[in-house]
Amino acid sequence: MDDLNKALADLSTIRRQMARTTEFRGYGPATLAATGVVAVIAAAAQAKWVPDPAREVRGYLAVWFATAVVCGGIIAVQMHTRARRMHSAMADEMIRMAVEQFFPALIAGLLVTMVLMHFVPQAAWMLPGLWQLIYGLGVFSSCRFLPRPVMLGGSWYLLTSLVCFAFGDARALSPWIMGLAYGAGQIVIAAALYAGAEGASDDA
Repeated sequence: MDDLNKALADLSTIRRQMARTTEFRGYGPATLAATGVVAVIAAAAQAKWVPDPAREVRGYLAVWFATAVVCGGIIAVQMHTRARRMHSAMADEMIRMAVEQFFPALIAGLLVTMVLMHFVPQAAWMLPGLWQLIYGLGVFSSCRFLPRPVMLGGSWYLLTSLVCFAFGDARALSPWIMGLAYGAGQIVIAAALYAGAEGASDDA
């Protein structure tokens, strides 16, 4: 039994090492592009239902938290099914590695939002820039398992976060600041993943 347990432990270690050196193929380009479209729809919804976000910060948060939940759910479901198809036996380990890379950014975004709204609500205009900055850092963190062009997506979110901070006031809460930033950013990442998949096919 000890030999069996040791063999299983060795197999698990080998699988983990393979996962660390394998490009993650669980993110589907079409799915990520679709989340960009969802962000644009959310921007239109904010423009209609929360026309003055500086005075209706709770409504603003509701729109974008709902959007994040919807997009996260879409990505999670597709990642689970696609990873099992693309990585077969290593799927669970690959999904775990992908979540470990991005999860800290999600938690950081949530905590920063809670602290800012509780202690410094007058600084709510900083939220879009902070969200985009943290999301961009999550993208950069994930790049070690993704095609290198995905770094363009992280760079895009870094740039848009700086633009938000440059406004320095409630203009940063405009619906299209978030809609265009995430709409374009997700499409950039989707294009990078598609190009990476095409390159991998050519190499094969």
